[in-house]
Amino acid sequence: MNDTYKTIPKASEASLYKEKGSKFYGFAIPVTTEDEISKRIEEIKAKHHKARHWCYAWQLGTEDIRFRVNDDGEPANSAGQPIYGQIQSKELTNVLIVVVRYFGGIKLGVGGLVRAYKTAAQLALESCTIVTKTIDNYYQLVFEYKDMNKVQRIIKKYRVPILKQDLALNCKYNIRIRKGEAEQVINAFTDLRCVVISEV
Repeated sequence: MNDTYKTIPKASEASLYKEKGSKFYGFAIPVTTEDEISKRIEEIKAKHHKARHWCYAWQLGTEDIRFRVNDDGEPANSAGQPIYGQIQSKELTNVLIVVVRYFGGIKLGVGGLVRAYKTAAQLALESCTIVTKTIDNYYQLVFEYKDMNKVQRIIKKYRVPILKQDLALNCKYNIRIRKGEAEQVINAFTDLRCVVISEV
């Protein structure tokens, strides 16, 4: 089972590509929600308010993949799709790439635009570190104090991170398990017969 994905851990510095007087600034940004994407695009538009175009592409998700491309007034498929092609070529997700164009007075034609937007996106990604992350499932364990040692043994054996714990009336652990190992670890907890497990 493939339970990993590639993304970038932090935003790139602005990359610059010049073509016949036009300037193309590329930005690669890690994102996890569409609201965050909208916010990042608006921030770039505010910073580069004198630009002519703010074209972008993004992809979200690890299993249920969503993506969007936007030419922002450039000829159809001359900007957003070449930008998205760079996301695909690096096999990335949870990433937004925005390319800002300052028009230099000379039209580039569709071929020139495709090359310029592709190159600006490529340069932005080349300045990023690409990391591989695991696809994780999240669970809550509920058990009594007297069973804590049994639960802790499994947690240590499988190196399960405890994200949150509540030790009030009984014990509650919120945990994260890598998807590829989830069945094995859940079975180990189930075999204890003293733990109630639920997905969160």
